[in-house]
Amino acid sequence: MNDIYSSCPTYKTELITLRQTNIDDAEELLKCYSDKKAVQLFNSDNCHGDNFYYTTIERMKEAINFWDFSYKHKYFVRWTIIVNETNEKIGTVEMFHRIAEDIYNHVGVLRIDLQSMYETKSIISEILHLADEHFFTNFKVDSIITKAIPIARERISSLIQNSYHPTDFIYDHYYRKTIKQ
Repeated sequence: MNDIYSSCPTYKTELITLRQTNIDDAEELLKCYSDKKAVQLFNSDNCHGDNFYYTTIERMKEAINFWDFSYKHKYFVRWTIIVNETNEKIGTVEMFHRIAEDIYNHVGVLRIDLQSMYETKSIISEILHLADEHFFTNFKVDSIITKAIPIARERISSLIQNSYHPTDFIYDHYYRKTIKQ
């Protein structure tokens, strides 16, 4: 497999496609990032005060430009989530291989940002299926953690259904899946 940072793959299921986020996604992604009900479910831990609530196209473009910069510098990958049937861009997924001097060194961190109307078990399960199929290998990790606060019932249900378990992390409300090597 090629280095994910030299050629970003596109992933597809029957329901959704994940492809690298680009500046042309800004207008549609603003629907997600200006959705107050959605933003409260996002993982902004260790994001230097950015809560991902964006109300202008300019701020959305700044975020996408930062995500592109981060990809080029191999910090993380950000994909746009596209509904195959309608071609609608409903949010993003971020993934990276965490390097730290703690027990969560070399663990993958998965962030899922969805418009509130798409915060459903079916969409989240499709994302988790793609993570299972590709992210462990492409990011060279044997565990993935992701955040789900208590009010994120659909997300928590999907995580548990997909073999994620609550874990003690340096931040609250994380779930972890580990694969056997």
